[in-house]
Amino acid sequence: MKLIRNTLITASLLAGLSTLSFAQMRPAAGSEHMARMHEHMSQRHAQHLTDLKTQLKLQPDQEAAWLTFTQAMQPTVQTPARPDRAAFEKMSTPERLEQMQAHRAKMDVQMQKHAEATKLFYGVLNAEQKKVFDSESLRFMHGMRKASHRQH
Repeated sequence: MKLIRNTLITASLLAGLSTLSFAQMRPAAGSEHMARMHEHMSQRHAQHLTDLKTQLKLQPDQEAAWLTFTQAMQPTVQTPARPDRAAFEKMSTPERLEQMQAHRAKMDVQMQKHAEATKLFYGVLNAEQKKVFDSESLRFMHGMRKASHRQH
């Protein structure tokens, strides 16, 4: 059992390293492209929330919960910076792994914030709204999964 766990951990770390090394091969001149991509993603996120609100047909007494939810779900303003290629190459493998773990910890904190906000908002929805929310969130998560697979 311990061997399987260690093998899985090792495989995960190697997959992470290969992903980071592949990402390092991309040209650094893509900052304009990244800015446009972030703007496009922000617009899609805002449209998704607008569509969701329309479909949920919120009651006036649910507006405060909606506002709290949408504020918590805003994409982080500060995107994680890709490590400088030269600095990354100078790091030892344990240093690279530590950097990857620190990044993962930040992402986990963000995910926890989103999960808590979603659970609080979900609690104020009626049964019909919960069905709509469940359907839409599943569709959204499925789309995120497809996008994740395209990146790898």
